[in-house]
This record gives sequence, C-alpha cells and structure tokens, in this order.
Amino acid sequence: MTIQWDEVTAETIRHLQALIRIPTVNPPGNETPAAEYLAEVLAAEGYDPVILESAPGRGNLIARYKGRGEAPPLLLLSHLDVVPVEIEKWTRDPFGGEIVDGFVWGRGALDMKYVAAMQLMTMLLLVRERVPLARDVIFAATADEEAGGVYGIGFLVDHHLEKIRAEYAMTEFGGFPITIGGKRVYLCQVAEKGACWVRMRARGTPGHGSVPHEDNAVVKLAEAVAKLGRKSLPFHRTDAVAGMIGGMADALGGLRGLVFRGLLNPVLSPLILRGLIRDPQQVHYLHALLHNTVSPTILQAGSKTNVIPSEAEAELDGRILPGQDLDSFLAEVRAIVGKGLEFEPIRVAPAVEADYRTPLFAAMVEGIRRHDPGVGVVPAIVTGGTDAKHLARAGIPCYGFSPVRLPPDMNLMQMVHGHDERVPVDGVAFGTRVLYEVVTDFCSRR
Repeated sequence: MTIQWDEVTAETIRHLQALIRIPTVNPPGNETPAAEYLAEVLAAEGYDPVILESAPGRGNLIARYKGRGEAPPLLLLSHLDVVPVEIEKWTRDPFGGEIVDGFVWGRGALDMKYVAAMQLMTMLLLVRERVPLARDVIFAATADEEAGGVYGIGFLVDHHLEKIRAEYAMTEFGGFPITIGGKRVYLCQVAEKGACWVRMRARGTPGHGSVPHEDNAVVKLAEAVAKLGRKSLPFHRTDAVAGMIGGMADALGGLRGLVFRGLLNPVLSPLILRGLIRDPQQVHYLHALLHNTVSPTILQAGSKTNVIPSEAEAELDGRILPGQDLDSFLAEVRAIVGKGLEFEPIRVAPAVEADYRTPLFAAMVEGIRRHDPGVGVVPAIVTGGTDAKHLARAGIPCYGFSPVRLPPDMNLMQMVHGHDERVPVDGVAFGTRVLYEVVTDFCSRR
C-alpha cells in the first residue's frame, strides 16, 4: 500500500504540537507526562512500550520494533526536556504549539521535539506497513539532555543497557542545511567536542585598597583573561573536520573549493577565515572546529571595595577536539597566560567521534540526496554536547541525523534555545520521509 505522505505529515505535526503543549522545562524536567503520551500512541498501534523513571517525574520511554535479528539493532534517540523560556520575549505562546505562517511555534519545536515526533512516526509506519527488517529498531525518548543526561540516557546506559544496546544510534543535530558560497550543504554530525570547564585562580598579597601594589590577584587574573581573549589556541586537524571541509570544498568546486580546502592548512587557515569568508558566524564556527577553544564566563574576586583580595577566580568554558584531553588543553592555556596561575577542573567530558565511512552514513547521504538532488552531504562536528557522550561510554557510535529542510534565511543554531523557536511544517514533511526511508533502507540489509 502506498504511503500517503500528506497524511503522515499532518499526523507528525499533531504529535509535535501535543509534545510542545506538555511543559518539560529542565529544571525540573517532569518528562514523564510526555513519555506517557508517546507510550499511549505506541500502545494503540500494538507496541509494548516501557517507561523507566530515573527519579520521580523523570520518565524515559523505550519501544522496540522487532526485526529478524540478522544484525544488531539501530537506536533512534531523542530527548523530551527543553530549556527555560522568557515568556515575555516570545511572539507566541511557547507552549501553545500554534501553526503560524507555515511554522510550528514553541519551546522544543527544534530542540528536539520535532525529532521525537518524526522518530515516533517512523515507528508507527514500520508497524502499519509491516516492514520486514534484518535488525530491530529501538526508539528511546529520554529525560534530562539539557542538563547533561544523567537522569536520561545516562541512566539507561548505567542501569538498562540491554534495552538500548545497538550497533549505531541516530539523534539530534544533523541532516540540516547551511549555505556555503551559495551552495546548499547538509551537515550530518559524526563528532562533538569535549568539555573542559576549569577554574583559573590567581593569588596575591591582600591589603588596603588605598595603597596599590604590584602583587594584586585581581590584576593578575584580569591580565590572564585578556590574553585568552586576544589569542587563539593552536590549530588541530581532526578526521571528522577534514571530511567536513573536504566535502564542502567538493560541493563548492573550482577555485572556491580549492581555497576552502585550504582551511585544513595551519598556515592558510587564519588568512582564509579573516579574509575570504564573509559570514561572521561561519568564521567563528569553522575556527572552533580547527582549534580547542576557551571562553572566560564567570569572574569572582573580593568582598569589599577597599580591600585588595588575596585571590581572584575565573571560570573557563574549554572545548576540546577529538584526540585532546584535559592535560593538553591546560598546556595550551598555560602557554598563553604564563606562570603563576592555578587550575582546578570543574567538569571534564571527552570528545566523541564516530567513523563516517559506514553503511549507515552512506544511507543518510543517499536518503537526503534522493529528496534534495545535487546537494552536498558532509560529516560534521558540533561545538556543544549531546547525549552521544553517554552512548560513547557504552561503545555505541552515534550520528546526529534529524533531517529537516529549512528556509535559506533561517539560522537553526540561533533559533535553538532562542526566543520564538519554531520549525517549518514542510521541513518536517521532508525530514519524516527521509528518516523513515533511511531507517527502512539501512535496517533491511544484513
């Protein structure tokens, strides 16, 4: 029977609206009502879903479509929690799920309830179409990603790994287009930077504010922070970024492609970023993919205006590329700020990288190009973090693949966590079909 994709789109949008209308702001999360909504929909189609709570109200849903068991499962992973909103700065009700001007509006519309709705629809179509698959498909909609995932996929990895173990997983932040040199290129996440959050501390001699002296902890710290703001950490070339920039260069072609490929040369890279790429956001993003980065974010010193304090502290948000660690990051920071400063780790999470030379990645490329011919589809690395870090602990390679077609003037990364978050209905229509076809094509093979 032929799938009626217009009807499928309408149903997917209804589920997305329903999920947006269930507030799951984290903190506190309260994802269980959203998990219960998904469980009710799945159970009505013959599934036997389970909800596992890591804490009261922190529900994690799991459902499985059974294949022949000739290959390990594929995991579809989404998270149900969303970040807080400043309601007074929204044009529409952030929990209304309204459709206005061809967009579904609401907190989580992009991050990432549209993906949960598309993955849900994929599971529904599998059972309705009775699709014969060589491997199982597991659907997990989890809690707490926006606060680190400890109560969500981290809980499942630590306590219920047998229910989600898979050969590969697909989650958010991939399958969306950007425009480079007038060419549309889809990014599919294969890696993400790690986190090195550290506290940098300067010590000095305390004294009365009316008698300045050279050993002032605040001045030492300020000088170190200023140095970090002026200088970049060293250049690093990684496999994922090489594949990404090479793919973009191929999409551009000709002289522009040749110049763009020069970003992988440590001598040419800064010249190309400063002189040839016009979009400041793309400049900052590409720079972050070729370097470890550090951003001073919190400063703290003193308790009284007329007292020179004995110490001053800055919290640094460090992000590291695959192959780097806390020690290599701190060595790069110390080379800039000099001696005499102390560093205390606050939070450290390793970078994650999956091979993009796999049958699943090839299926993702084929699926996008089937419905958007001639575009570039490249591996990508994200500068932030996702639940892929928890899956890496379990040895499950994870790809960001949540396909969506966006208007040329829409910046997804500005919209995510921003005011007036929304997703285009026709973009969800595109993504639902692509996701379903990629899942069925890949999972039909041994």
